[in-house]
Amino acid sequence: MLADSRYTLQAGRETPGARIVEGPRDLAAAWPALVASVGARRVGVEASLLPYATWRRLEAAAPEVELVPIEGWIEADRAIKESTELDRVAAACAVADRALATLLPKIRPGATEHDLALELEWLIRTGGAEAIAFEPTCLVGANAALPHGAPSDDVVWAGAVVLFDFGAEVAGYRSDMTRTLFVGEPGERDLAVYELVARAQKAAIDQLEACVDGDLALPSGRDLDGVARRVIEGDGRWPAYGHGLGHGIGLQTHEQPSLGAWSLDGPLPSPTVFSIEPGIYLEGETGVRIEDLILLDAAGGRVERLTQFPRDVIVV
Repeated sequence: MLADSRYTLQAGRETPGARIVEGPRDLAAAWPALVASVGARRVGVEASLLPYATWRRLEAAAPEVELVPIEGWIEADRAIKESTELDRVAAACAVADRALATLLPKIRPGATEHDLALELEWLIRTGGAEAIAFEPTCLVGANAALPHGAPSDDVVWAGAVVLFDFGAEVAGYRSDMTRTLFVGEPGERDLAVYELVARAQKAAIDQLEACVDGDLALPSGRDLDGVARRVIEGDGRWPAYGHGLGHGIGLQTHEQPSLGAWSLDGPLPSPTVFSIEPGIYLEGETGVRIEDLILLDAAGGRVERLTQFPRDVIVV
């Protein structure tokens, strides 16, 4: 394990059994001795991460050592979660659930997106998390049509939708959840949008449960995206989300597996955890997204929602 001097102690704690080597400032100069110390003749290199210029210098420094490009090995390994990893993601979800529940009384006309997002971050950090998974999002009204919008000084008003996207980090593992709430009784259009998004999400989860309960082959991320997308497209009133249906989560907020039209055809890994987050975004008008983290363990017969905050229509 190569680590610079700032991280050698941490690396020793987190990689028991590895030999820790203080990373040289000039990797190419030290490369012949490093590979010789382990008798290496072929070295797998994450081709998407190592700069081409560095690759060429390593080849020149030790021409007898073959550099073999690899892609996705680490990511595929991380997609399969051990029970302790799943427990940590679930713990992060519980912190986020409590934080939003505590915030509800403060979501009222006059509150700003920025202030609500800041308060939500405070509740996460003081409610059992070591950190936030990412900067919390709070978007009101037409701003909710921005899938990755940032909080502004816009204020909550009666009749508005308020979209929150946020997560906690516990013991290194992260959560991710989106909830769209209503301030005052929702309008007919906004309520219909919400109910359609909820149906799309339910269809995807039902498909997973049918495969696990029926001992069938698991769907691919592409297949599952299609299940949810067809619910919205089949309704015909509004366009479906342009992003993917979901993503894996763990040490990072976005990991494998990917659930989208561009995902691989192979079956989803198991056991794993990923988001299912369909949405409808109407520019200049409104936006609705519902996101939950789903634990999938086919061998254990489990399809479990880790984010427990209610998905029903909530009026504050």
